[in-house]
Amino acid sequence: MKESRDYLEMTFHSINCFSDDGTLDADELEKILDIAKRDGVVDDNEKRVLGNIIGQLSDKELRGELRRKVDEIKSEYDL
Repeated sequence: MKESRDYLEMTFHSINCFSDDGTLDADELEKILDIAKRDGVVDDNEKRVLGNIIGQLSDKELRGELRRKVDEIKSEYDL
């Protein structure tokens, strides 16, 4: 089975999101997660990228809907 390279697309998408306005919102995070889920499996590389993206978020950003989405992702994917 060929290794998924979706994690590279996830990384590229996150860079574009952060460079756009310096932040990431819940919708952008959801789109990145959708890239990981589209083949039906969130593999270790995709989890690593999700963890790195979440790790870049500041406490100031982690409010409201984004906080709920991050908590959901951490719980579901054991990050």
